[in-house]
Amino acid sequence: MTLQIDRLFGLSGKVALVTGGGRGLGKMIAEGFIAAGAARVYIASRNAAALEETAAEISGEGRCIALAADLSTVAGCKALAAEISSRETRLDMLVNNSGAAWAAPLENFPEHAWDKVFQLNLKAPFFLTAALLPLLGAAATPGDPARIVNVGSVAGEVAKSLGAYPYGLSKGALHQLTQMMAAEYAARHITANALAPGRFPSKMTKNITEDENLYAEEVAAIPLGRFGRLEDIAGAALFLTSNAGAYVTGVVLPVDGGAALNRG
Repeated sequence: MTLQIDRLFGLSGKVALVTGGGRGLGKMIAEGFIAAGAARVYIASRNAAALEETAAEISGEGRCIALAADLSTVAGCKALAAEISSRETRLDMLVNNSGAAWAAPLENFPEHAWDKVFQLNLKAPFFLTAALLPLLGAAATPGDPARIVNVGSVAGEVAKSLGAYPYGLSKGALHQLTQMMAAEYAARHITANALAPGRFPSKMTKNITEDENLYAEEVAAIPLGRFGRLEDIAGAALFLTSNAGAYVTGVVLPVDGGAALNRG
């Protein structure tokens, strides 16, 4: 059989939800889905203005749809799932990307900051995925499973905290949750995989990219010698959600330029 690249990596007719899709990695992934031919890509976060701007930027014909949502509560997660359910009869891909980070010394780390990070990075993906399982199940077939992609982090794979204790801990737990989902949902023809990005230009890394010396120091610690690009994260997400990744589940895929090799 001759392989057809469009059939292998294309997303024609697919419906996706990307949380935190208004900027950063979520925007990059949503843009990749649109470029690959997805029928509709919903992007959700609290910043409605940023969402609308992104939706118009990456899909002038309306295939990218902005939905304001507050994932800081279980009720907000369920409300987003209900909104998607009112618009769609199936969901082919769910990308749990919304997240938060907070850095402070361990001895006086704020409890509210700990709770905020774990809510967005771990609790929201858990409850949002649970609420969307019926739609994912409706899209799932043995040959073309529905896909869950949890956006973790290289911080969940290394012992360096950089003072952002709950960030790395929550991302490591998200990686474990991903493998639990993979094992439990395989019989329902739903795959679950995680991306573990390293350094990418984003709001979280703005303090680094705007400081020439700090940026050079960070790049020097990355074996491939650079920050990630849009194509790097979009390509990894496309692999996991297209026919190319239909036989892959339970994987934590580093997209980090080799940064996880420095595990100290």
